[in-house]
Amino acid sequence: MKGTRAGLGYGIGAYLLWGSFPFYFGLIAMVSPLEVVPWRVAATLVFCAVLVSVSRRWSQVARILRSPRLFGWFALSSLLLYANWQIFVIGVMTGHVLETALGYFINPLFTILIGVVVRKERLTRPQWVAVGIASAGVVVAAIAYGSFPWIALGLAFSFGLYGAVHKQAGEAVDGVTGLTVETFVSVPIGLVQLAVVAGVSGLTAFSHGPGITILVLFSGVLTAVPLILFGESARRLPLSYLGFIQFLTPILSFLYGYFVTREEVSTGRWIGFVAVWIALVILIVDMIQQVRRSPSAQANTGPVPLD
Repeated sequence: MKGTRAGLGYGIGAYLLWGSFPFYFGLIAMVSPLEVVPWRVAATLVFCAVLVSVSRRWSQVARILRSPRLFGWFALSSLLLYANWQIFVIGVMTGHVLETALGYFINPLFTILIGVVVRKERLTRPQWVAVGIASAGVVVAAIAYGSFPWIALGLAFSFGLYGAVHKQAGEAVDGVTGLTVETFVSVPIGLVQLAVVAGVSGLTAFSHGPGITILVLFSGVLTAVPLILFGESARRLPLSYLGFIQFLTPILSFLYGYFVTREEVSTGRWIGFVAVWIALVILIVDMIQQVRRSPSAQANTGPVPLD
């Protein structure tokens, strides 16, 4: 039970921070999204290297790099994470915040599906009801969107697969160590992307004044903290639990897109979003009840904590 409560705390913290990302990246919208992500990856690696040095975890990083199996899993998760970052930044910085919100509403359903089908995790009856309501809401919202929501689906599948792969690789690896390895793999990709952008349109991240420069570089810290929290949460919770609390992120993104950037929300999209919110209330109530139960009762009625 202690591990479950800690996992929920880490997970909620991670998803609340992720929910603030549209506002943050909206502040640097004058920089190309194809340039922002490589700088973000490089800054994240620097921050992680400092944390690993302070906590003396370089031996753990080296252990992963020497293990073909572990390194293979983390390499795959890093590719999925890089793709997710790039799709998200493109969506936010090109005025498609509500579509990114839709993607992160779909993502928990995909995560839950992986947890139930692949990892054989069990859902309670209220959780199944919530999944059904959320699924119907997502379908309505997607249809009402009016065009193929490639940003939404790209975000859902990339991060859903990332969560599953990271959990497979990282249950015995702490969040800082895992993220350090992932960004270590991603940096060469980012350097190639920067070279291409420089050759095509030139680099502009540091030509808009010191304020924008600081925000671009600070994105490494802002990126690392929720991912470390997510890594700690993924070690302690079943994928189905992770899927449920992921709804926090798109709610905040939706609020930003609707109230700040004033994106239009049709009646059909309202119906879809409201259905998902109803499902979220059901899930939160059920999770609170699950955490309060004894370990023996939880083993008989719902997903079993990993530690």
